[in-house]
Amino acid sequence: MTKIDENQTQSASPWIAFRHKAFTVVWIATVVANVGTWMYNAASGWLMTSLNPDPLTVSLVQVASSLPMFLFALPAGALADTVDRRRFLIGSEILLTVVATVSAVLVWLDLINPSILLLFTFLLGAGSAFTAPAWQSIVPQLVPKQDLAAAVATNGVGVNISRAIGPALGGIVIGVLGSVPK
Repeated sequence: MTKIDENQTQSASPWIAFRHKAFTVVWIATVVANVGTWMYNAASGWLMTSLNPDPLTVSLVQVASSLPMFLFALPAGALADTVDRRRFLIGSEILLTVVATVSAVLVWLDLINPSILLLFTFLLGAGSAFTAPAWQSIVPQLVPKQDLAAAVATNGVGVNISRAIGPALGGIVIGVLGSVPK
């Protein structure tokens, strides 16, 4: 039997990345941001059924959410390689929070319409497209090389946790508050 040194044993743990405070903070921020994105996506689809139940119009919500990744992922990756990722991510998340908040206020004030909902959904999708490469490329700066594989895998877990929890929370919020103010 071959003896495994301490570094190999630690790196074998999928949770080793959480021993690094910077990674943990960024991972939690990513999960929270992604949960919010998935909540918005679930709620915006539901809201569109109240604003305009036409199937084509409802399907445009998903297009507005997904199309920005197709359009902007490559330029966003190039941008992430040329800017201070930390500042870029902080600024991007602040802008995304402002967009989501303005969208929520418009819904609350009953000033939302299908076009505005699609615009805000597209803007949030664009924000996600621009932040994704920066989130992914900052990971090697947050953990030592021997923990990088675990950190990348843990990021994938975070994305899937968000994908599972976000729509469920969005559904709960819709169930409690309703989709459109009365």
